[in-house]
Amino acid sequence: METVKETYSQMNHRHQKEVDNFPIGAAFSKKQFEEMMQKWGLKVTDTDKILSLGAGCYIRKSDDEAFTEMMKRHHREKRAAIKADHAGDGFIFQMFRDELNNHEYNYTGDVSDTLEALGLTLEEIESNPALLAGFNKAKECCA
Repeated sequence: METVKETYSQMNHRHQKEVDNFPIGAAFSKKQFEEMMQKWGLKVTDTDKILSLGAGCYIRKSDDEAFTEMMKRHHREKRAAIKADHAGDGFIFQMFRDELNNHEYNYTGDVSDTLEALGLTLEEIESNPALLAGFNKAKECCA
């Protein structure tokens, strides 16, 4: 099995750059919606040609397959990196450390936002020795 060459932070940065470069539109007012549609060469009434991602973000329906595949690939890459970290002291530790810090664990002592951001449950972590080792190490580091 190939070893993971990226840290969690590097992977997240690469994934974010891909999302940033994807043609996603954002509109929080009628004027912004009109500008977004015009940028895509659409009329304001062409709402059947766009999809809402929620939170005021949109993609063209013609980009749906590429967007969905990109998101699935990101998910597969993270899962592969987690699976490759058998001891939990590499990618998994970095993942938990970064997300615990991002969600102010040192201040709140609450892991729920971190777990939600990672799409993990305590049960999943406790049933996987590598996840549990990395999680416990990161909590100690971030406390």
